[in-house]
Amino acid sequence: MKKTYKIDVDCANCANKMEEAAQKTYGVANATVNFMALKMIVEFEDGQEPKAVMQEVRKNCKKIEDDCEIFL
Repeated sequence: MKKTYKIDVDCANCANKMEEAAQKTYGVANATVNFMALKMIVEFEDGQEPKAVMQEVRKNCKKIEDDCEIFL
């Protein structure tokens, strides 16, 4: 399952860091951040609950870029 989330991030480098953090999160099969559109597309692994996984994605992104935001 794929879902798109609106994000708020200041620079392309920070967006790349968010993408890497999301990809390393358990339950995420793939994640792509589009800095120009301010969107994150997340593909979840089968059987994963998107809301729970996205809470972890948000936590992991905040660890590396504390002023970023993912609107769930």
